Amino acid sequence: MSRLLTGLAAVVITAGMVLVGGPGSQATPATADGLKHCAPSDGRQPETATPEEVGLDSEQLKKAVAFASDPTRFTVQIFRNNCLVAGGANNKLAGGVAWNLWSSTKSVVSMVTGIAVDDGRLRVDDPIDKYLPAGIGDAEHRAITVRSLLTETSGMQVAVASEGVTGLVQLDPNVVAQALGMPIVKSQGEEWQYSQRAIDLLAYTVQQAVGEDFQAYAQRKLFDPLGIKKSDYYWGRDRSHNTYGYAHLVLPPDDFAKLGLLMVNRGNWHGTQVLSADYLKQAVTPTAANPCYGFLFTVNGDGCDAVFPGLPKDSFQMAGMMRQDNFIVPSLGLLVSWTGVTVPGGAVSFPHEVLRGLAAAFRSPTLADPGPYTEHPDVSLTDPMILNPDATYAALGIGPMSYPGCGVLQCLGKSLSAPFGDWPTGCFILGCVGNDPATPGIR
Repeated sequence: MSRLLTGLAAVVITAGMVLVGGPGSQATPATADGLKHCAPSDGRQPETATPEEVGLDSEQLKKAVAFASDPTRFTVQIFRNNCLVAGGANNKLAGGVAWNLWSSTKSVVSMVTGIAVDDGRLRVDDPIDKYLPAGIGDAEHRAITVRSLLTETSGMQVAVASEGVTGLVQLDPNVVAQALGMPIVKSQGEEWQYSQRAIDLLAYTVQQAVGEDFQAYAQRKLFDPLGIKKSDYYWGRDRSHNTYGYAHLVLPPDDFAKLGLLMVNRGNWHGTQVLSADYLKQAVTPTAANPCYGFLFTVNGDGCDAVFPGLPKDSFQMAGMMRQDNFIVPSLGLLVSWTGVTVPGGAVSFPHEVLRGLAAAFRSPTLADPGPYTEHPDVSLTDPMILNPDATYAALGIGPMSYPGCGVLQCLGKSLSAPFGDWPTGCFILGCVGNDPATPGIR
């Protein structure tokens, strides 16, 4: 599936790599483990440290970083103990540019869902019927639980590319109705299937549960505590103003790294528990349906070592198309965060080789060598879980997956906004560029 998903764009951005941190670093004094620990920064300049100060070997890290100078990478940042120890030469330029996280958006939705659970507004084992307004969806769809949406086991039919393609051109009339129009073909909880629309439905369910616009709630409860400003990012909406859950959080890479550091710190930010340890434990626990997946995070369960070469079992990942990734290892205090674009078939071994090189750099503790990259079979373009035109036609109000009364001009009795009508100046589907004050990004 990775080659298919990365084939949706063919833009290449060159990013040379350099090490950061040195004698002038801002790391705090050594702690009981003998290593330097930094405080996560609410601002725009993370504290830095030399590799040796945090238990890494400079020469081995330099080799890993040299390999990471892949032309597809926009930014690369490596943190240990909240200290930035290595990164890309273009990080200063690109770190503030709002960039589409693609499916890493799903993990952010999981985090916001967890906050709603912690607030007592939502229960993971409740059917969404408890939160949806009357009159939308049939009984079978309304019986889907929050947990089944979080674990991608709702039982709804999926068509990964065909579901997502209408979002690329902003045609979606109402992603909630579109989700409720997807046929249920499995019993919920039975089989893991990577649905886009299910996460749109989850975001809407959270919004209904908290009684507040989803993005406003996310800003207040998740982004504000981390110093992420509303003016610095854009989160896409459909033509009925529902927030996309499956993709289209257009966020600066520096802020993406902050979200990763929050997870490295097990939901704690400067002593404030933004996200509870109980929810996080559930979120990164493998499920019976998929040992490599939790609550919209890729996790390192049995047989998942290929995703996390050389890394401990508590590793997990926020994973987005074209490799918008946060690799998170709480036991090591490690975050590897990168963004960019990937051309079709390009450098499929890239994550493995970078992480393998990073494992070789560890001195406290030492990590085993995972060995060279092994080719893995890819999903065929003809697989119906990837392409099913009915999922695309549904956005036009056509075909068996269309929701009654929902088409290109109106949906559920309401007129629709124009495609891209609410996108800010300078923003397009990949990101936001330009000097206009209305263009999101860190300035």
